[in-house]
Formats: sequence, structure tokens, C-alpha cells
Amino acid sequence: MLSLITQGDTVTALVAVILLAMSVASWVVILWKARLLKRAAGDVARSTAVFWQSVSLESAQTKVEAFDREKLVLPLITSTTARAQGTLAAAGDISWQLTRVLRDALHAVLYKLQYGQILLATVGSTAPFVGLLGTVWGIYHALVGISAAGQITIDKVSGPVGEALIMTAAGLAVAIPAVLAYNIFGRNISRIEADLEGFAYDLRELLVAAGPNPKPAEREREQLGARPEAPL
Repeated sequence: MLSLITQGDTVTALVAVILLAMSVASWVVILWKARLLKRAAGDVARSTAVFWQSVSLESAQTKVEAFDREKLVLPLITSTTARAQGTLAAAGDISWQLTRVLRDALHAVLYKLQYGQILLATVGSTAPFVGLLGTVWGIYHALVGISAAGQITIDKVSGPVGEALIMTAAGLAVAIPAVLAYNIFGRNISRIEADLEGFAYDLRELLVAAGPNPKPAEREREQLGARPEAPL
């Protein structure tokens, strides 16, 4: 690749630089997401387990902070305790409010998990064509040089054409790791996403059930309904 950049013409050098930039960017994302998803898979399982073993929402939030290193579960918990009062967001019933805040928090967490997937998909789908462009241009450039020399021999053909074909191999070498990482990460993200969605649903049901209830005396009067009180 370095020889193609330094010895090739402008188009060949540009294609080689693009492939090199794609490779560096994809490997940075691959290494970062591999670490992120490995930590996230364990953190989500431990954080949810600690949450359900806690005695209150406040203690659960404190305990989850120690386990949730990637901050995937904690935003769901804090979103339920940070609802604004006196606004339209707080105008509906508790079920609607919790659905809205948990949905927004879940979307933010999933965006963090999905970050970089578009780059991997783009590199995996375009790198072979970028390499093929370099190959086609390299062969064309080699044939023009051979025709200008006026004499065609196997050594004059094999060298330039072989160097041009390296661009196709380079494009595949850049694309294959990106495609494999995209598929593997997508499967792991789907598993973590399912766990987070299940936790968000269970948390909503818990808080709805623990919402404001009528006092015992009020509940007794509601059950009595219009029954007249006994005379003294």
C-alpha cells in the first residue's frame, strides 16, 4: 500500500489512501465496540440482578452505580425519578409519564450501543468497490504505458497488472473484518437490547403498581359506595 501511494499516480494514491483510512477507522471502531459490548453484557446482567435484590428504589440506584460501568441501566432508573412537575410532560397519568421517560432513556442507551455500526456497514459494502476502482485504473494506466513503449513482453505486463490487482485484495482485506464485526456486534447488541427492554418494561410495571393509592379509609368508603351509614 505504501509503494502504491508513493509510486502510483494521483488516482492510485488517492484510492490507496481511502482504503487505508477505511481500515484504520473500522479497526478503531471494532476494538472500541468489542470492549464496550463485552463490558455491557456483564454489566447489564449484574446491574439488573442487583436492582431486583434491593429493598428500595434509592438503594437500588446506589448499588447499580457500582456495577453499571457503561451507564446502560442507570439512565433508565434515573429517568423515572427526574420527571418535571408542572409541565405537559407531567399532565398525564403515571403510566403515560413512565412510558414516555423510559422510552426516551432507552433510545439514548440504544444509540450508544448502535454507534459505529453504520461506519462498519459502509466500509464493508464500499471497500471492495473502491479497491476494484483502483484495480481498473491501475490496469488502464499500465496498458497505456505498455502501448506507449511500443513493445509488449510478459515482464512489462505482469508487473504493472500485478500491482493493480493488489488494490482488489486490499479492498477485500478492509471489507471482510468490517462485515464480520458488524454481524457479530449486531447479534450481541440485539441480546443486550432485549434485556434492557425487558428491564424497562418490568420497571414501569413496578412503579405503576407502587404509584399513589387511596388511603385505607378512603378505599373502605369506595368499597361501601352509596351504602348508608348505620344510625347511632
